[in-house]
Amino acid sequence: MSQNAVINVDGKSFELPTLAGTEHEKAIDIAKLRDLTGYITYDPGYKNTGATKSAITFLDGEEGILRHCGYSIEELADKASFLEVAYLLLHGELPTQAQLDAFEAAVQKYTVANQALLNIAQVIPTSTHPMSELSALVGLMEGQYSTDEKEDNILRLLAALPIFAAWNYKKSIGEGIVAPDQSLDYCSNFLKMMFAKPGEAYEVNSIVSKAMNKLLILHADHEQNCSTSTVRLIGSSHASLFSSISGGIMALFGPLHGGANQAVIEMLEEIKQAGGDTAKFIEMAKDKNSGFRLMGFGHRVYKNFDPRARIIKKAADDVLSALGVQDPILKIAQELEAAALSDEYFVARKLYPNVDFYSGIIYRALGIPTNMFTILFAIGRLPGWIAQHQEMMTNKEPIGRPRQIYVGATPRAFVDINKR
Repeated sequence: MSQNAVINVDGKSFELPTLAGTEHEKAIDIAKLRDLTGYITYDPGYKNTGATKSAITFLDGEEGILRHCGYSIEELADKASFLEVAYLLLHGELPTQAQLDAFEAAVQKYTVANQALLNIAQVIPTSTHPMSELSALVGLMEGQYSTDEKEDNILRLLAALPIFAAWNYKKSIGEGIVAPDQSLDYCSNFLKMMFAKPGEAYEVNSIVSKAMNKLLILHADHEQNCSTSTVRLIGSSHASLFSSISGGIMALFGPLHGGANQAVIEMLEEIKQAGGDTAKFIEMAKDKNSGFRLMGFGHRVYKNFDPRARIIKKAADDVLSALGVQDPILKIAQELEAAALSDEYFVARKLYPNVDFYSGIIYRALGIPTNMFTILFAIGRLPGWIAQHQEMMTNKEPIGRPRQIYVGATPRAFVDINKR
């Protein structure tokens, strides 16, 4: 039985209820704190604030645990397909074979090019970042489809993001688009749209397709992070699913969130241009006054090893070996990884390579442009965003409306402009 928490303010005591989740996370329910006491809580970044109850993802940063609907990320990445995990997040249970077949077929049905959106995509300047274009196209889907078709729109989004990504890439290199191939699985179809030449035969490398499948699964959901919270906050106003996902994409765009994998490669490029001396940059990372930050190491939530990084490291090794890639940037990455895993400074602070470090390496090896790395993150995160939006709407959660502590000017009289 939960106990009440007692808060003492202004010489008075107030009791607040407590609650616990199924994984024994504990919380103090402050929903009535302001009504009772006149106080609000101050929590920059919402690091200690639970904005919702969710049954989708459990994350324990201290122990390095990540589970979706009770299933460990290790088992899902090893045994499931991306659409299988998407089904799990959306429905709370793993599908039977018949359910998975039906779900895959339903997604494939919408794997078609929307000519109106393609016309718009073709006139967006190539100087526009792919994430901005992706957000715009997703937002514009609202004008193409009825927002009442909730189930269909979920399927449309799952089918559309890889298509939008491939359009952007083909435009950037001056090639014609490759039509979706409904005979291929989700990841293989995406790789074909990206790398096949129009009108030419293309064979998908199974190792690359499997690595892509793992990458998407590892990004599928990650509890109440910045972009997921954005999706829920926008959706709480009863904005459409398209609008909510469009906003989530832009939240993911930031270098402190999804853009971190792009920042990893940019860092590696910087090291290469400076001569490739990784030992020098390792020492600079230890010096707070150097201004250099080692990207792709450590994590805001995980205080231990990122469990996704353990999985993706193996995938990275497999891809580099299978493709026989000889790239000085990747060699620098491997040297940084080895140094950080053995250097006492990083080990003591648990600054281990995270999922952004390894995903950037794989994307680079596959020939995906650096500015498209976050697009791949968005494709992977899409099922989680949709599931979180769906859960919030099903639970009829109230509109999000954080409070603030005002620190501006106190009341003052207006001064006429000729007297200022």
